[in-house]
Amino acid sequence: MNRMLEKIRERVLLIDGAMGTMLQEAGMKPGSCPEELNASGPDIVLSVHRKYAAAGADVLTTNTFGGSRPKLAEYGLEGRLAELNGKAVEIAKKAAAETGREMFVMGDMGPTGMFLQPIGEMSFDQAVEIFAEQARALEAAGADCILVETMSDIKEARAAVIAAKAATKLPVIATMTFQQNLRSLMGTPPDAAIAILEAAGADVIGANCSLGPEGLLEAAKVMKKIARVPLVFQPNAGLPVLVDGKTVFPDGPEVLADYADKFIALGIGMLGSCCGSNPAHTAAMAERVKKSGARTLSPRPEDGITRFASRTRLVHVGPGCAPAIIGERINPTGRKDLSAELAEGKLTMVKREAKGQTEAGALLIDINVGLPGGDEKALMPKVVRAVEESTDLPVVIDSTDPKAIEAALKETGGKPLVNSVTGDADRLGTILPLVKKYGAAVVGLTIDETGVPATAEARVAIARRILAACESYGIPKEDLIIDCLVMTASAEQDQAVETLKAVRIIREDLGLSTSLGVSNISFGLPNRPLINSTYLAMALGAGLDAAMVNSYDTRITDAMAASAVLTGRDKRAEAYIAAQRAKAPGSADKPRTAAIERELTLEEKLRAAVINGDREGIVPLVSEALAAGKSPMEVGNGCLIPALTEVGKLYEAKEFFLPQVMQSAEAMKAAFAKLKESMDAGSVEYIGTVVIATVFGDVHDIGKNILSTLLENHGIKVVDLGKNVTKEAILDAAAEAKADVIGLSALMTTTMTQMEEVIKERDARGMTVPVVLGGAVVTEAYAESVGAAGCSRDALEAVELFKKIIGK
Repeated sequence: MNRMLEKIRERVLLIDGAMGTMLQEAGMKPGSCPEELNASGPDIVLSVHRKYAAAGADVLTTNTFGGSRPKLAEYGLEGRLAELNGKAVEIAKKAAAETGREMFVMGDMGPTGMFLQPIGEMSFDQAVEIFAEQARALEAAGADCILVETMSDIKEARAAVIAAKAATKLPVIATMTFQQNLRSLMGTPPDAAIAILEAAGADVIGANCSLGPEGLLEAAKVMKKIARVPLVFQPNAGLPVLVDGKTVFPDGPEVLADYADKFIALGIGMLGSCCGSNPAHTAAMAERVKKSGARTLSPRPEDGITRFASRTRLVHVGPGCAPAIIGERINPTGRKDLSAELAEGKLTMVKREAKGQTEAGALLIDINVGLPGGDEKALMPKVVRAVEESTDLPVVIDSTDPKAIEAALKETGGKPLVNSVTGDADRLGTILPLVKKYGAAVVGLTIDETGVPATAEARVAIARRILAACESYGIPKEDLIIDCLVMTASAEQDQAVETLKAVRIIREDLGLSTSLGVSNISFGLPNRPLINSTYLAMALGAGLDAAMVNSYDTRITDAMAASAVLTGRDKRAEAYIAAQRAKAPGSADKPRTAAIERELTLEEKLRAAVINGDREGIVPLVSEALAAGKSPMEVGNGCLIPALTEVGKLYEAKEFFLPQVMQSAEAMKAAFAKLKESMDAGSVEYIGTVVIATVFGDVHDIGKNILSTLLENHGIKVVDLGKNVTKEAILDAAAEAKADVIGLSALMTTTMTQMEEVIKERDARGMTVPVVLGGAVVTEAYAESVGAAGCSRDALEAVELFKKIIGK
């Protein structure tokens, strides 16, 4: 085992604190590249490391947060990537060596500043390439581990971890950043982040930034419940406020030290501090770590539960969990309508089935796109994307084509299930490396090159072989689900019992979760739903954990719910009682099929297209509305904007998260582009004008870019000045555009002061245009203290604030 990981398991390792503020205090000029100092001012960087080392830190973090190619390109320094990252490691190692004690150096990799598809333009492969390049440079210079930090998008964090594990032999530490609702910017909760990043291969996982110690402590409590790896937390020194004209973080060294005791009591492996901290905080925390003594961490013991995750939700399958329905309906076999749509590249039915199966009670959505003559490798990731846009459930990648499986694994934003691998040696050697590399769970079918064994014992033998192969690739036992294979009762009646016998043995003797494709049992027999639901009940009694079934059939879902009560999986029958109360009178006796709804009006279809983020379907609907005689303004103001307002309400209710909001915004953008074709050049009506910019010295603009899109969709004209914009340029643009509001964004604590400078310059010019602030480190109290008209936690809140100020 790596020496650093060994030490983490012996005692808590203390990480240093904030770098940016320290560099600025040491003379770094606003707007300059921090990483460039590694070459032009190495003594400045060295002095910061020395101070943290003297304060008692065990781990020094390299000055390479923005050392990736896209970030360095902001300063025209991308050609010096290897040099700047390498020098950063050398400087940190020098400071560590001077102490004469054992210290470690973390090679720091921050976000790229770009969103991955489908929210942004960056592909998964591009993200992996970017992070792998930086990770290699850090390893080559002698870093002891790779730190992937301050990630707000779990998909980017997953790509970074996968890249670092593939490109280096170093341990990888990964930290997310959460908002006050304990969700990341993209809606990922702490428990889902653990499941996804553990599967991707991260050796230590946790959170940093954005919250003070109290908020991160709550995240730590959630993560600790399911983590198999050591945890790491680096809270801010509170949330920023303005004191005597300066931005300060209110939590002093003793406050962080008191919280250090609480983090240590949870048994975490690494502890540090983030924005607003300095060596005094580190020294105070070091005293508490020292007093705590040696501490052996106790990761969660194996519990046999398989954990799947979408970007926004964690799902449990296994002992003690309610049996899970795997929705089977995204499968073209025997479905001419779905086959025809997939062949044409249309995804309307896919999205509808994903939503419908979710509402019907499925916990995972199976995706099978095996069309005769179809390009499964090209189609599978598109369907995965469509499903993940339509539901918060994890996906099941159902394919025999390794290329299609890999393409889907790159596309998903969560921890999926690969369906499937067999006991055939070649198949094991092809599929399991993909499962391990991309962080998935896998279904093992009890079949090998000789076929499906006739006896339960022979099927169990294959299951043992698959388990051994998984363990040889480092795939945890918990991430293997065995399918004992359901044979058709009309042809092989005796096999129905053998399958159930195999399920029981695998669950009891091997401790593995099990699944079955139940519907095959009834093929060729009348009243198939009756056979299916009866056999399902028998299988659940034998210990079945998951079933691939038609989730629209209430006989199936009722059998699931009742069996969960009778087998003790639904404690106090709470889920069963709730489900029965929710049913309409008499509905229990009516099998549900695909929903047959009344024909929606054109206005309702437009509204649904916006809410569902249907970029493909909305343009023909707009054309239809215009052809029916509606004016562009009637379509926009009467249908589209009210729908986007509804999206905002769903976001506030935490039913939608940023990915769904951005999908709706993209649908709106497509709709408005079509509307503008029918408008005269001067007929576009805006309710107001906003000038927005990222302040001078700050090169982060993800939040600002999201806001620009949403404002335009709400009928507000946007003058986007970009990033690293001076106060003079901001106010000149506001005057020229006769702006109703100025929006300022800052992500870094070192650049927050520029917001106040803009407001001071505005007042000096005698301008009265309101200024609104935004960014992860900005609070309402700070905004009020500098004279801003308000601040927003996110882009949607900002839209409402701007509309209120404009008076619309």
